[in-house]
Order: sequence, then C-alpha cells, then structure tokens
Amino acid sequence: MKAEKTLLIDDLLRRVNASPFLFVVDYTGLKVDKFAELRKRLSAVSAEIHVFKNNLVKKAAEKAGYPGDLSTHLTGQSAYVTGAKDVCATAKILKNFAAEFEKPVMKVGVLDGKLLDASAVKVLADLPSREALLSQLLGVLQAPASALARVLKAKADLESAPAEAAPAEAAPEVAPVEAVAETVAA
Repeated sequence: MKAEKTLLIDDLLRRVNASPFLFVVDYTGLKVDKFAELRKRLSAVSAEIHVFKNNLVKKAAEKAGYPGDLSTHLTGQSAYVTGAKDVCATAKILKNFAAEFEKPVMKVGVLDGKLLDASAVKVLADLPSREALLSQLLGVLQAPASALARVLKAKADLESAPAEAAPAEAAPEVAPVEAVAETVAA
C-alpha cells in the first residue's frame, strides 16, 4: 500500500510541477455527467481535473514547495485542476461552469507558488484571454509607429503637391475682330 501511495504522490507531484497553476475546487454534489462535462471543457484549454486524497495532495504540495497555508484548504471533497497553458482561460471555464450549474465551488488556487483566494481566482477569470491581451499590447506598441507614419505621409503629400498656380502671364491684348478687318481691308 505504501508503494502505491508513493506512486500516486509522485504522479501528482509531476502534474503539479508541470503546471504553472493549481486550483482546488469543492465538487460536492456534482453529478458524474456534469463532472465529465467539466473535464471536457477543461481539456479544450489543455487543463485537467483530478480527484486525489487530500493527504496525498498535502504531501505533494509540500514536496513542490507550495505555501503551507494550502493544506488548510484541503478538506472535504476536493478536486484539483492543473494545466499547461492559459491560467485565465481555465479560471474562466471554472467560473462559467459554476455559474451555470452552481458547482464546483472554488476553494483556493496557487499561481507561480503564491496562494490565491477564491476572489483572486475570479479576478483571473475576468481577465481577457492571452490572445486578446497580446493584441491589445500590439496595438499599444504600434500606435506611435502609426502616428509617425501618418505624419511622414502628410509631409510627403505636401511636398509633392504642385506649387500654387502662378499667376498667368499677361496675354497680349487682342484687337477686336472689326479692327482687324479694317486693317486688312486697307
């Protein structure tokens, strides 16, 4: 039995070390089909939800160097969410799923070795996706270059525009047709 526990702790430690975050949720009362639906939604963002005994998670968290306060939240029926990519997308799925089905309830999270309470995880869920944040950053970085390009184009347009039309040279006075006719007749 001890060898099995060691294997489980090692597996959990591998999952925890491979993920930049860990969310702990209370899944009490969540039916099997809803749990499977949550698992499916999380897999779309490269995240996983697993159920382990709380004592095993405490030992793995200790080995991973997670904050000691985490163990106080590892009580009752707890499921553990880890992922490889976007922490905000994972938090958003958990928040939306809980709003839709009233379960699971967020207990605590760990991000980059720091303990987050449930409200901090909800703040993460409200952030835009990574792609949206990157596009906003790109827009901010491109704004000065775009403004410079517009100024340079306006200057080039001014320089290449023809100079204001110069006043026409004085045209020679033309004699009226009758005067020309009298001169020719004479």
